[in-house]
Amino acid sequence: MSTHLRDLEVRLPDRPGALADLGEALGAAGVSLEGGGVFTVGDVAVAHYLVQDGARALRAVTAAGLGPAVVRDVVLARLDQETPGQLGTLARRLGDARVNVRVQYSDHVGNLVLLVADDDLASCREVVAAWGRRRPAASGT
Repeated sequence: MSTHLRDLEVRLPDRPGALADLGEALGAAGVSLEGGGVFTVGDVAVAHYLVQDGARALRAVTAAGLGPAVVRDVVLARLDQETPGQLGTLARRLGDARVNVRVQYSDHVGNLVLLVADDDLASCREVVAAWGRRRPAASGT
């Protein structure tokens, strides 16, 4: 089983029970959700969930007749929750690097989950790596 975290994107019908169908299919396949949510715009509901075994998750939703669905790589970043403005600062650095963040959510342990176009993955990883190496600002000065 792969332990590489991936984003599972599933388009769901905007109807009662659709989320239950998704949750039951993933649960029956032994897929645990590490973060994510469902967002509806108009009549399209799109689920984004962080999973450890993307191939298993994709097989489960496909077998359940849900979708279309796709699994993609993500980039995880850590924000200092005690410092306001962290999301804006990191997002500005990504924007300045011409990285377009398509989806952003948090995992269950407080990491920021970033989903970008495949062409932007390397740049996104570079910006996030530099972000992780930054020195915290001195407090009280």
